[in-house]
Amino acid sequence: MRVLVALGGNALLRRGQRPDARTQRENVQVVAASLARLAERHELIITHGNGPQVGVLALESANDPNLARPYPLDTIGAETQGMIGYWMLQALQNALPGRQVAATINQTLVSAVDPAFDDPTKFVGQVYERAEAEKLAEEYGWTVKPDGQYWRRVVPSPAPQRVVETRLLRRLVRDGVVTVCAGGGGIPVIRNDRGQLQGVEAVIDKDLTASVLAEALEADVLMILTDVPRVARHFGTPRQEEIAHTTPHQLRAEHFPAGSMGPKVEAACRFVETTGDMAAIGRLDEAELILEGGAGTIVTPNATWPLASTL
Repeated sequence: MRVLVALGGNALLRRGQRPDARTQRENVQVVAASLARLAERHELIITHGNGPQVGVLALESANDPNLARPYPLDTIGAETQGMIGYWMLQALQNALPGRQVAATINQTLVSAVDPAFDDPTKFVGQVYERAEAEKLAEEYGWTVKPDGQYWRRVVPSPAPQRVVETRLLRRLVRDGVVTVCAGGGGIPVIRNDRGQLQGVEAVIDKDLTASVLAEALEADVLMILTDVPRVARHFGTPRQEEIAHTTPHQLRAEHFPAGSMGPKVEAACRFVETTGDMAAIGRLDEAELILEGGAGTIVTPNATWPLASTL
């Protein structure tokens, strides 16, 4: 079975942790051990978030007195793809001796007139108390919005149209290579008035890119792994209710926050609606159980659709 796993940025840098390389590499070791068990039984494609890392590097760049101007977000996105890709590549090679593993740098095509450029919603960087976030926003020209009880920087997040290197990724997967790709949703690019690729100031939602890529690579399952066990109605309230098995039609009747669970639900719904296959949202440490239908939120075309374990 071909499985595309989309890892949340919190798998590499959890809330409250210091954003240093050692901490993140230790987290990657845990991630790789879990994913290696999947790779032993399935064709595995991995993409990952980069919101915390992009925010850290953007702040460093803005504060660097040796730079005439800060690095743009597309370049910082490429930096994080290389950095996290290297960590994932090495950890997976160590966890899967004898298997071929590749980590690639990928661009994702977006529309130059996407309305998201006028309404930033994608959280990047660490969390702040409101007063500190507003001070940083004034100092650096950021847009900040509440993220739960904290505040974070937000940047434009245009919709992904296609991963530019899809044909290359398809060849890697067909050759049995465990492939780490399209990190952070891919480096955002447009086609300019000369038809050439050009980077833009944005961060693409990695879950929506994962949905587009999973369809293009003919994945049987799209699995979105985060830090909550299931999608929940009325999350964080006394009425909270976890959803075990659902359909795109049922999920679209609910409301989920645009900056967190919303894109995950949208990505899962798009994949299932387009392909007729299965998507799931759940915890990294329950990945194997999710594929068997015993954990996470399973999304299928209808309520009687067979789970991945029976496909």
